[in-house]
Amino acid sequence: MRSIRPTASIFQYVRFANVSYSPDRLAACAQAIAAAGRKLGAQGLTPATSSNFSMRIDAGHAAITVSGRDKGALVDEDIMVIDMDGAPVDTTAQPSAETLLHTQIYRRYPEVNAVLHTHSRIQTVASRLFAEDGVVRLEDYELLKAISGHTTHDTHLDVPVFPNTQDMPELVARVEAWIQADKPLYGYLIDGHGIYTWGRDMVEAERHIEAFEFLLGCELDMRRLRS
Repeated sequence: MRSIRPTASIFQYVRFANVSYSPDRLAACAQAIAAAGRKLGAQGLTPATSSNFSMRIDAGHAAITVSGRDKGALVDEDIMVIDMDGAPVDTTAQPSAETLLHTQIYRRYPEVNAVLHTHSRIQTVASRLFAEDGVVRLEDYELLKAISGHTTHDTHLDVPVFPNTQDMPELVARVEAWIQADKPLYGYLIDGHGIYTWGRDMVEAERHIEAFEFLLGCELDMRRLRS
């Protein structure tokens, strides 16, 4: 796989003389996104052309995967720039239809610099199983300490499950309602879909994805063993 450099084809979309963001920062974000795609793809978390990944470039821009691309085999032209309204910047490419879910997190949490959305089998089954409850409660697991801000197993974390819809403003509103209710939010599931989570950098976001994958798998196993 090619590395992404300031001279690589991703920048064929960019008019350097007019851009208001750093090409070097874009290149660094694109490298991190591609590496995350390879890592998570190898774990089976991004089947087919599912999932979407992004990183904050600056206060007004983010780098995000182009819609419909294989996230386990990302190349230069699979990464594009959007503004915080979700609109493409300096490119004719189109981002995911779920781009507003990424920009919502960047607007709401200034410390967040990476957002990951994956579609593993475990995440999808958990989203269906717990859709009626509207939440998955993860409690007393040692691996909760992998989620930023958690320092003990003796705690719980609620992962909301939002109904799936093609109406992105409606889905954004549901997420916003959870946040405005002062409920902690570290990630969420979409029914029949997958998980969204994030971090202060890509390393933290990847850790959160892997931790949620493990914890949701444990909940599915416990539900099966109790039946």
